[in-house]
Amino acid sequence: MLEVRGIKKSFGKKVVVGGVSFSVEKGESFGLLGPNGAGKSTTIAMLCGLLPYEEGEILIDGLSVKKSPRHVKKKIGIVPQEIALYHSMSAIDNLLFWGRMYGLTRAKAKKMAEVVLEIVGLKDRAKHKIETFSGGMKRRINIGAALMHEPELLIMDEPTVGIDPQSRNHILETVKKLNADGMTVIYTSHYMEEVEYICDRICIVDEGKIIALGRKEELFGSLKDGVVITLHVNSLEGNWVKDLEQIASVEKVIANAEKNSLEIVGNNHANIVSDIISCAVKANVKVSSFERKEPNLESLFLQLTGRSLRD
Repeated sequence: MLEVRGIKKSFGKKVVVGGVSFSVEKGESFGLLGPNGAGKSTTIAMLCGLLPYEEGEILIDGLSVKKSPRHVKKKIGIVPQEIALYHSMSAIDNLLFWGRMYGLTRAKAKKMAEVVLEIVGLKDRAKHKIETFSGGMKRRINIGAALMHEPELLIMDEPTVGIDPQSRNHILETVKKLNADGMTVIYTSHYMEEVEYICDRICIVDEGKIIALGRKEELFGSLKDGVVITLHVNSLEGNWVKDLEQIASVEKVIANAEKNSLEIVGNNHANIVSDIISCAVKANVKVSSFERKEPNLESLFLQLTGRSLRD
């Protein structure tokens, strides 16, 4: 459905996306995961033909984004980060407007608006103005607008930013169902649990480059014997942090001076916890909280970059 071949994009001297390549199969749910500023939204803008790329090529269903932009855009539904709705119009009028913009006949747009309102769970609010909606409801209509022309590829750029948990869960379930019904989905987020829940295959990007790519099982497989331990302490001073790094089962220690916390990446060795606590006690450091996590995308990112996904 999508093939990205070595695309590059710079703003001035800053390379925002540097030689990125990946592909997405038809019917797949593909996640682009990375911190804010990693290049996810810039990549999405290039996929949609909204930003030109300096090098490489992007093919959607075999068509070049550069050479056949009009044909490509008919195949894509884009859910942008920002709400792209007219707030003084009703939900159904917004959907009808965007349907007509996609080239649907009036009758087809009306039929699809009814279908879409059912999908996003807002049929009972069809005639209410967008300005009366909560943030989560606006996000759901935003998704609905992208579905009006029945796209083959749905691209979602941070669709759950700043919304309540109930709306967030509804959006995630909607995406899962659309994908189960055969729609190809590209989902970008810096919330690793969303990507982990929705996507079959995951691409982790940082500073405009891919640092990990594969199925969830493959990515987690590299961490099957790993563990991440988070400590909140009263002091990071002295040499005791360096002493932690000397523990045989510890691979990496990332200190956060602002939060007085440590994230310790290590092997799931039986003695790792007692060794860490012993090191703190020996240095007369008080541990106020302790959390042990099983391997997930956060710990993978931490291991690859030495910093937290949300930094």
